[in-house]
Amino acid sequence: MKKKSLVMLLAVAAATGTMAGSVYADEEGKVINIYSWNNEFRERVEAVYPEVEKTSEDGTVTTLKDGTEIHWIINPNQDGVYQQKLDEALLRQADVSGDDKVDIFLSETDYVNKYTDADADVAMPLADLGIDPEADLADQYDFTKTTASDQNGVQRGSTWQCCPGLLVYRRDIAMDVFGTDDPEAVGEKVKDWDTIKATAEELKAKGYYTFASYADTFRLYGNSIEASWVEPGETTLKVDQKIMDWVNDSKEWLNAGYFDKTVKGQWNDDWNKSMGSKSKVFAFLLPAWGIDFVLEKNWDGEEGAWAVTNPPQEYNWGGSYVHACAGTDNPEHVKDIILAVTADKDNLLKISQNYSDFTNTKSGMQEATNDDANFSSAFLGGQNPFKYFAPVAENIVIAPLSAYDQGCVELIQNTFGDYLQDKVDFDKAKANFETAIKERYPDISEIQWAE
Repeated sequence: MKKKSLVMLLAVAAATGTMAGSVYADEEGKVINIYSWNNEFRERVEAVYPEVEKTSEDGTVTTLKDGTEIHWIINPNQDGVYQQKLDEALLRQADVSGDDKVDIFLSETDYVNKYTDADADVAMPLADLGIDPEADLADQYDFTKTTASDQNGVQRGSTWQCCPGLLVYRRDIAMDVFGTDDPEAVGEKVKDWDTIKATAEELKAKGYYTFASYADTFRLYGNSIEASWVEPGETTLKVDQKIMDWVNDSKEWLNAGYFDKTVKGQWNDDWNKSMGSKSKVFAFLLPAWGIDFVLEKNWDGEEGAWAVTNPPQEYNWGGSYVHACAGTDNPEHVKDIILAVTADKDNLLKISQNYSDFTNTKSGMQEATNDDANFSSAFLGGQNPFKYFAPVAENIVIAPLSAYDQGCVELIQNTFGDYLQDKVDFDKAKANFETAIKERYPDISEIQWAE
C-alpha cells in the first residue's frame, strides 16, 4: 500500500475522531492486538512484562493478570507479506470494533520510516501515550530514537534492541593464518577496508575465504549512504555512490577469490552451510541477533570455535521498533508494555542475559561490558561480546531513511547479484533494477544513478 493511502486513511479518521485525535473511553478494551512477523517480541513481553499470566500452547494468545488478552497476529516479513497484512488492518482501523483494532505493531529499520511518517500518523507520538522520550527514554542510544522519529523529530516508536554489528570469526582459521586467535590481534587485521583487503590475501594464500558472499558486506556500505533513497515528498529514487562502491568492490573481491563464488547472496542453503565446520569461510559481519539466531543455529561443531572483534567500520543491522497504533482502545496497557520492554534497564539486562540481545540502554550495556560473569558467551568461548558491541553502538550514525528502503535494499542486491554472478552485464543489471523497483513502487517516476 502506498504511503498516500495511509495519509488518506488518517484524514478520514481524523475527521471522524476515530484515530489519533480520538477521546479514549475510560475503560480499556479486553483484547490487545499486536502485529508482528515472528515471536521475538512476544517472547520478550513474556519474559519481562509483570502482568503476563500465561500464553496459549499455540502462542497466539497471552492472557494478562487482569483478564485482558493479547492476540498475536503474525505474518512473514518475506516478500512484503507482513506489511501488506498490516496495511490492510490499518485501512480498517477506523471502522472496526474496539477489540478488533490494531493496538501495537512492529516495524523494522528497513521500513520504519513508512509508519513513523507524520502525515501518515498511524504510529502515535509516544508523548500522546504519556511517555516522555526526553525523560523516560533518555538512556536509549540516540540513533535508535532518531530512527523511531518522524520528519519533525517526534518520536513515534521505541525499541528494546540496539543492533551494532561486529566481525565474527573462526578461531581455528585465525590460528592457522595469523598464529593467534586473540580478538585484539585479529581486530588489527580487519580494522579498516584497506587493512582487511591485505588480510584477505593472507587468508586466500592458505585456502580460505574472507567472507562467504558479496551480500555479507552490503549493510556496511548501505549504512554509509549520504542521502535517502527517496527524499520525502519526492518520486525520484537516487542510487547513492556508496551503493555503487559496494557493487564495484564486490566484483573486485569476487574476482580476487576473497568471497566463495558458490554462495550467492544470503538466507539460502549455501550461505547457511558456509557457517558450518567444513566451511573455509573465515568471518561474518553480524549483529547480536545474527550470532544468536543465525550463526549458532548453523554451526555444527563445538562451542568456543568463534570469537568477535571490531568490524572494518561501524554499522547497524536491523532493529525491531514497537509502535502504539493510532486508534488503540488500550492506551494504558500499550504504554505499560512499551515502557516495560523498551525502557526499563533491569528488564533489558534480563533480555540481554536470556536472549543475547544487545539492548537499548546505554548504562545497562556499559554494565554488561564490565560483567563477564553474567554476559560471557559459551558459544564464543567465554568471550564477553558486549565489550565489542558497546563501542560500535556509541559511534553509529544512522543512514538517512525513507519509506522505500526495504524494497531498495532487497532489489539492488537481487538485480546486481545477477551481475556479480556473471548472468547479466552491468547495464542490464541497472535496467533490471529500474524495472523491478517501479513494479514494487509504481509511484517512483525516475531513477538517478551515481556517476
